[in-house]
Formats: sequence, C-alpha cells, structure tokens
Amino acid sequence: MSSDDQQLIAECLAGRSEAFGALVRRYQDRLFNTVYRLLDHADDAQDVVQEAFLSAYQSLEDFKGDAQFFTWLYRIAINSAISLKRKQKMALSLHVGRDDGTTFDPQDASEFTQPGHALEQVEQERRIQRALARLSPEHRAVLVLKDMEGQKYEVMAEILHVPIGTIRSRLHRARTELRQLLEAEGE
Repeated sequence: MSSDDQQLIAECLAGRSEAFGALVRRYQDRLFNTVYRLLDHADDAQDVVQEAFLSAYQSLEDFKGDAQFFTWLYRIAINSAISLKRKQKMALSLHVGRDDGTTFDPQDASEFTQPGHALEQVEQERRIQRALARLSPEHRAVLVLKDMEGQKYEVMAEILHVPIGTIRSRLHRARTELRQLLEAEGE
C-alpha cells in the first residue's frame, strides 16, 4: 500500500474524516469507469461507487493493509456491481436488449477522423456492449477487469475472492461466449 494511502487512512481513523475525501477524489474516476463498464448504466454505476465508498468508510477499521487500499475498494465495488446485475437480471429476465436511446460518441474527435470510420467504431462499441450485457455478471466482471482494465490475474483473484484458476477458466469461457455472441449478431 502506498505510504500516502496509509497516512490518509490513519488520519481518517484518528477522526479526520476529510482525509477520506482525499481517497475518494483519488480513486472515484477510476472506480466509476470500471463499474460503468460492468453495469453499462451511469446512474447505477454512480450508485454502486457511492455505496462502495460508504461501505469502505464504515469498515475502514477492518482494513488490514495487507492489500492495496484501491484493491480492497475495488473488491467492494465489483461485488456490489455483480450483486446489482444479478438483481436486475432476475427482475428484467423477460426484457431483452436495451432501448434507452444511449448513444456513444466516437473516441477520436479530431478533424482527421473520417465519418465512416467513426460510425463503424460506434456500431462496434454498441455490438460489444450488447454482447457484454448478455454475459453473466461473473463472466462480464472478468472480461472488464482483464481486457478493459488490464488487471493481473492475482489482483483479479483478490478482488473477486476466487482462485486464479477460476479466473482463468471464467475468462476463457467469457471470451468464448462473447465471440459467439458477436459472431451470431454479425450474421
């Protein structure tokens, strides 16, 4: 754990709650981006991130420091996101696809970007998001953590509280399932 994080945690535990605000500012954007990729809904992602920070604050004295603070926080948020996804899947099991009018802006807005290329990127992103939404929360989590966030297997295992072998297995199945979904949609 970084010494700066340790100091902020110690200050917070000593009663200086604004020190926790510094931790929130440091990690909120990174955490939101990950959770958003899991949930594909900004309001839900904001709720989960806020809940994760609240839970971390309330459990701060239980934090042992044997892992990075961000890893511990990540675990709280990922587990909350997976739980929310399961609840939504159960509640909306009859609803297929998204029809909320979500749009995606092209990632490269420079004047050199050709409109056709930008449209292709937007459509590809939509296809991937639709396919990701159809994966189980566990498979979606490992894909986001590994392929989008670039996390190491050890960190993923720590975040998700499963053995590395399970991470590898889920990742293989998730990639296979995602590939099949994308191929089926392309036909």
